[in-house]
Amino acid sequence: MKSFNTDHGHSAAESGDVYAMSDPTKNVDDDGREKRTGTWLTASAHIITAVIGSGVLSLAWAIAQLGWIAGTLILIIFSFITYFTSTMLADCYRAPDPITGKRNYTYMDVVRSYLGGRKVQLCGVAQYGNLIGITVGYTITASISLVAVGKANCYHNKGHHADCTISNYPYMAAFGIIQILLSQIPNFHKLSFLSLMAAVMSFAYASIGIGLAIATVAGGKVGKTNLTGTVVGVDVTAAQKIWRSFQAVGDIAFAYAYATVLIEIQDTLRSSPSESKAMKRASFVGVSTTTFFYILCGCLGYAAFGNKAPGDFLTDFGFFEPFWLIDFANACIAVHLIGAYQVFAQPIFQFVEKKCKSNWPDSKFITSEYSVNIPFLGKFSINLFRLVWRTAYVVITTLVAMIFPFFNAILGLIGAASFWPLTVYFPVEMHIAQTKVKKYSPRWIGLKMLCWVCLIVSLLAAAGSIAGLISSVKTYKPFRTIHE
Repeated sequence: MKSFNTDHGHSAAESGDVYAMSDPTKNVDDDGREKRTGTWLTASAHIITAVIGSGVLSLAWAIAQLGWIAGTLILIIFSFITYFTSTMLADCYRAPDPITGKRNYTYMDVVRSYLGGRKVQLCGVAQYGNLIGITVGYTITASISLVAVGKANCYHNKGHHADCTISNYPYMAAFGIIQILLSQIPNFHKLSFLSLMAAVMSFAYASIGIGLAIATVAGGKVGKTNLTGTVVGVDVTAAQKIWRSFQAVGDIAFAYAYATVLIEIQDTLRSSPSESKAMKRASFVGVSTTTFFYILCGCLGYAAFGNKAPGDFLTDFGFFEPFWLIDFANACIAVHLIGAYQVFAQPIFQFVEKKCKSNWPDSKFITSEYSVNIPFLGKFSINLFRLVWRTAYVVITTLVAMIFPFFNAILGLIGAASFWPLTVYFPVEMHIAQTKVKKYSPRWIGLKMLCWVCLIVSLLAAAGSIAGLISSVKTYKPFRTIHE
C-alpha cells in the first residue's frame, strides 16, 4: 500500500483525485483539476436518478386528491417551473460570465459569487438540511420496498388476507452496509456508472407500475374517479380534503426538484460544449422524461384505483399479482435508491472534507491518500479521514432511520422548507443579478410573482405535511404487517 500526501495543490486535493496531482503530464481543466469528461447524457442520468424516485408511484394518490383537471395541470406547470429555474441556475455555474467566468463548485459557491451575505448561510442550511433528510428518507424507503418483497411472497403463499409481521430494521442495516462501501467512491465524477444503473432501475419499476395500471384499466376493474378528485363526505372529510390537497400539491412540486445537486452535477461536465449549454440540454431531457413518467404513473394509477388510490401502489399493494413482477419492481426500487443515496450524499461528503482540508491542511490523517490494489477493480485511492467520516455519516443516518421510521412524513416538511429557496428564489435572484434585469420591468415583475406564488405553495404544502406528520405519528406501528 503506497502513501502520498495530497497537500500539493488545493484544487486538486478538493477534487478527490490524487492521480491528477501525482502525474503533471495528465490533462487538466482551466482550474487545475482533473479534466472533466461528463456529457449531457451522464448529466441526464444523474438528474433522472435524483428526480424519479419511488415517489413516482405515489402520484396516483396526489392526482386522487386534486382530480383530473387540477392534478394534471399542476404536474405540467411545475415541470415548466423546474426547467425554467434550472436553466437560470445552470448559467450561474460560472461567474460573472456563464461561458468564460470562474467556476463555482457548489450551490453555496454560486450564491456567494452572485448574492453574498447571509444568503450564503441560508442556502447552506436549506441545501444540506434537505440532502441529509433525503438520505435518511431513502434508507427508510429502500427498507419498505425490500419488506414489500417478503409481503408479496406471503400474500401469494398464504392468501391476500394473511397475517405476517416483517421488521424493517434488518433491511435498513443491509442498506447501510452497502452505502458504507459505495461511499468510498471519492467524488461525484466517479458516480456515472452508478447513476446510469439507477436510472435504468427507475425506468424499470415505473414502467412496471404503468403496465399494471394499464392492465387493471383494460380489465375493467377500475375505481371511481372525479374531475375534482376525492369527494367530501364520501371519501374524505372536509378537513382531510383541504390538508391532503395541500400535501398533494407539495408532493408534485417537490417531485421535480433537483436544484440541491444541480451545480455538483454540472461540475462533472467537460467544457466543450459549454457547461451551461450541456446542462440545459440535460435538464430538458431529464425534466421531459420525468414529466412523461409522472403523467403516465399519476393518471393511469388514478384511472386504475380511483379515489381510493394507495400512497404507493407497489409497496402498499394496489396490486397483488403477478407476485414475481411485484417482487422485481420493488427490488428495482431498492437498487435505484442505492444509487440515488450517493447522488445526494456526495455533496455533503465533499463539503465537510473541503472544510476540514482547509482548516487542517497539515494533517496527514485528513490529506494523505493511500493507493490500494483491489482485485478486479485495479488501483483505488483510500483516505483515512474519508473512510472514517463517511462511514460515520452512513451509520448515523441509518440509526436515525431506525429510530424514526415515520421520517418520510418529516421529509415532506423538509422538502417544503427547501423547495422555495433552492429551486425558485436563489435561481431567480441570481439571474436578476447576473443579467441586470431592470427593477419594476415586466420581466422583473414576472420573476418576482413566480417567487411569491411558489412561496405560497411551499407554505401550504408545509401545513399539509404537518397534518400528515401528526397522522403518521398517531398511526405508527413498529413493524410492517401484512394485515394492516
